[in-house]
Amino acid sequence: MASDMRIKIRHATRYAYAPSAPWVSMRLRLFPSVYATQALESWDVSVNGAQVAPSYSDAATNAEGFRAVEGPVEAIEVVARGTILRADDAGVLKGMKDRTPPGLYLRETELTSPNDAVRQLAEGSRRPDPLDNLHALSAAVRDAIDYVPETTTPATSAGEALAQAKGVCQDHTHVFITAARCLGIPARYVAGYYFADPAASDEAVYETHAWAEGYVPGLGWVGFDVANRTCSTQQHVRVSSDLDAQNASLITGSVMGQPAETMTVAVAMSQAQQ
Repeated sequence: MASDMRIKIRHATRYAYAPSAPWVSMRLRLFPSVYATQALESWDVSVNGAQVAPSYSDAATNAEGFRAVEGPVEAIEVVARGTILRADDAGVLKGMKDRTPPGLYLRETELTSPNDAVRQLAEGSRRPDPLDNLHALSAAVRDAIDYVPETTTPATSAGEALAQAKGVCQDHTHVFITAARCLGIPARYVAGYYFADPAASDEAVYETHAWAEGYVPGLGWVGFDVANRTCSTQQHVRVSSDLDAQNASLITGSVMGQPAETMTVAVAMSQAQQ
């Protein structure tokens, strides 16, 4: 792949349990997608220092690894790190071996169930051309929802986020895909990383990021980062996609017993030397 950028990533998630847990299991979707404009130069995922390899890949090419840790478990650290080769693609996803029919992504979920306000937003953005429609919808959603951290939760639905007119990238993405589906356009949620400042000389601290993909007949899937008012770029590292944030989550799991859980996350990114 002719790559324009080499992005170095270290994503560490630490869980602490009090009292200790007798058993913890995890599903890890921490393996970046591979397609025409994104490749892995190196990538490693570990749980408490033990490497985890993907053991399953679904029809949408989401690779998953699993790890169970027997107790007493006081803490778990999940680390994903490596270097991604990322070329510019104007947001158009090509060369990914996705076997899911686009119509699958017209389904509603609890987080993406439309209300009248979302339907009205969708209708106000309607255009004859599907790609123009998605661009108009992206702008309308961003205009309607200010970026204000810590004003929503992972359980905030698209309708709730639109009603309060503020939220984060998860909320922008949920409203976008919900409205697109109202217009009959398949749309899905994408979880990954956004390297916002590639010009920085030192490693910088980031968070995980979310954006959407809408399906355009004859063109395929196109990425829309509503929060940043852009299509997905070579600064976006795609990891997982699904119907909503809950389904596309990079880490999910279960804990035996009822310990209090504390989670801390640190994402560091830099541009690797050519």
